[in-house]
Amino acid sequence: MNINSSSIFADIPKQLPLELCQTLLTKPNVRIERIISKGHSSADGFWYDQTQDEWVILLQGRARLSFRDTPSIELNAGDYLLIPAHYQHRVDWTAPDVETIWLAIHIFDRVD
Repeated sequence: MNINSSSIFADIPKQLPLELCQTLLTKPNVRIERIISKGHSSADGFWYDQTQDEWVILLQGRARLSFRDTPSIELNAGDYLLIPAHYQHRVDWTAPDVETIWLAIHIFDRVD
């Protein structure tokens, strides 16, 4: 068995014309992603409507998420939340002056 380690803050591109989403781990009922934003937001009128729960923590930077049925939430480094499956949401903005680094854990229904 090989054990590999890395840093969540490693290999961040100097230029981010598009938001960067990297899968760090995939298992039958979980996917862990590192997302890096810098001034990025969801497209006008776009709402995420995911089939799985998503637990997300902001490791660095600032962001604001909007939800179709509840008030928006501003996030700072260290803030986290659980977004239930099919709870429509979008990214209103991320800080333009610093990389916003998210760790997202997607939790799928149990696979037998």
